[in-house]
Order: sequence, then C-alpha cells, then structure tokens
Amino acid sequence: MIRPFNFSAGPAAMPEEVLQIAAAEMLNWQGCGMGVMEMSHRGSEFISIYENAEKDFRELLSIPPNFKVLFLQGGGLGENAIVPLNLSRGGLVDFVLSGSWGQKSFVEAAKYANTHIAATSQEAGFTYLPEPTHWNLRETASYVHLCTNETIHGVECHELPDLKSLGSSASLVIDFSSHVLSRTVDWSRVGCAFAGAQKNIGPAGLTLVVIRDDLLEQAMDICPSAFNYKLIAQAHSMYNTPPTYAIYIAGLTFQWLKKQEEQGYMGTLAIEQRNKRKAELLYTYLDNSQFYFNKVLHSSRSRMNVPFFLRDESLNEAFLKGAKNNGLLQLKGHKSVGGMRASIYNAMPLEGVQTLIEYLQDFEKTRA
Repeated sequence: MIRPFNFSAGPAAMPEEVLQIAAAEMLNWQGCGMGVMEMSHRGSEFISIYENAEKDFRELLSIPPNFKVLFLQGGGLGENAIVPLNLSRGGLVDFVLSGSWGQKSFVEAAKYANTHIAATSQEAGFTYLPEPTHWNLRETASYVHLCTNETIHGVECHELPDLKSLGSSASLVIDFSSHVLSRTVDWSRVGCAFAGAQKNIGPAGLTLVVIRDDLLEQAMDICPSAFNYKLIAQAHSMYNTPPTYAIYIAGLTFQWLKKQEEQGYMGTLAIEQRNKRKAELLYTYLDNSQFYFNKVLHSSRSRMNVPFFLRDESLNEAFLKGAKNNGLLQLKGHKSVGGMRASIYNAMPLEGVQTLIEYLQDFEKTRA
C-alpha cells in the first residue's frame, strides 16, 4: 500500500524508514526487554540514545563546541517566554517581524522585557523579510529575535544577518523550528537558536535549544528552574524527566538524515539540495499558472512552507476534496490567511511534490 503524501505544517510527515524502525522496536528496544517509552531517563539504555542523538544533531548542523545543545519541553510558544527569561535580563529586546510567529514572540516577550519592533513587513501582509540594512536596532538591546522561517506566511530568511556589520553588539536569537536541519547554519552569527521538533525532527513534545556558552549566565530570578538554560546544561538536559520517546524518534531521524545523498552531497547538505529542487518545482508551476498564485516576494520564499491561492476561491472545497481523494493530505491553508499551503519538509520526497503538481495541473484543466 502506498502511503498518502502528507503536506501538514506540523505535526508533520516523518520519514517512513524512521516509523518502521520505531514500530519494530516498540516493545523491545535492541533486545533490552523494554520499549523506549518505558525506560528510566537515567538508565544506561536511554543515556546511550540521548548521547547519540546529541552527537548526530551536532554533526548534522556543524555546531561548534562552545554551544550547548539542550533537549526541553514547551515547544516554540514556550520558548517565546523562556528565551527572554534567560537572555533579556529584563532589559531591551528588538524584534524583526515577518509573520505570525514573530508577532507571537514579540507579544510574549513584552511580559518580561522592554520590547521594540526593529522592522516589520506587516503592512504588506507579511510577504517578505525586511532587509537587515533597514532594521532600526537599539544600541543596548540584549538580543535581536528573528523567526527565520514563518510557517503560516511562507517567508524564509535565506542568509542570517551579521549584526556586527549593522553596528549592533546584541546576540541574534533565531526561531528555526520550521526549517531546522533543512539547510546549514552560520553559527558565527547566532547566539541562540530554538526549534520545536514536530516539523522536521519528530513528534510534538520535544524542543531543541542551541545556545552559546557565554549566554548561560543571564537568567532572571523569576525564571523557573526547569527552564533555566544554565541548570539544564549542567544537568545534560536531565534536570527533569525529558521527553524521552520524542528524543528517541529525533535520534532515528538524525540517523536517517545522515544517510541522505543528493548530487554528491551527504546529510544536511544533501537534503538542502533536495529541498531546493522540490521548492523550485512547485514555485515554478505556480508562477506559470493563471489559476493559482503565491504572494511572497521571490527572494523571501520559504522552501519548507508554500502558501498558494486559487484565483477563484469558490473552488477551494472542491480542490481540497479532490486532493484528499488523490492521496494528497492537509493542504488547507492556516485559518488566519486562508487559501492552501503545501509544507514540504525534509521527509516529503520529490515524488510527493511531483504528484501534487500533477493534481494541480489536472484540477486547473477541469475547472479553468
């Protein structure tokens, strides 16, 4: 049986190989007599799972040794509070808004810090990422927050800004939840990065934080101990019981990703090439169609989340029904923007995008 292609924005499709391994090991992980979700997080079996997952994640993203990797709970929304509690010192924080997630981060951080919108594309319906040279940054800001891929509006930052060249001494904090591991990261420009796992890594419930060592000493007194980055780092993410099964699935995904090969590349570099191909195919079709359209400026288009619209929106329901009948799932756009959205994360094969384009063509022919 051929599985349908799942274009959900998150929780999202996972590599079939990962699901098969997890199913085979559900009752008995590698002969130990226990399933992973039954293990003590302090036992040798799970510690080996955790250590391998961290090692592979570091390798895939070439994370420097002066950065800690933390496995937490709370998701991206949780980090919207946890980051300012750890890094703002109750002082100034600047935000660049290019979509709904940046907006949510800004509103939440205002509870703990003096927040400021350094740049926004809201006036254009969040259809582009403001150019860094136009950002209005404050000299004494603790950090600058940027969501580097906006899942709802389909806006992506393709080159991280160099804050030093902009005259800022602030650290750059990025929410890379919806494109983590889809591309490489220039860590020389980042102070802290966080990601919910449920888009490119595994099931909901796990959050990964990558933070530079020198930023671990800044937590506010009101920061809950379970979310204090320094305490979590000292405890190797075992300060409280971590989301063990989600870490296990993440580790399987990392192993799957390390084996990927594309155009002579391996691992993250390989998947980045594949993601470029998938996105280019879909955007090219949309751009050449008189039936569908995408609103995002070309230079800011996301490789992971492709929102698009039918010019005749009265056909939306028929489009979605036909898509489901053709094994193309979860194409409805976010309720705040409407239309359609195809999320084409790492686990989405090229064949899935090609099948979607074939359906787009057929629907257009029968309805145009």
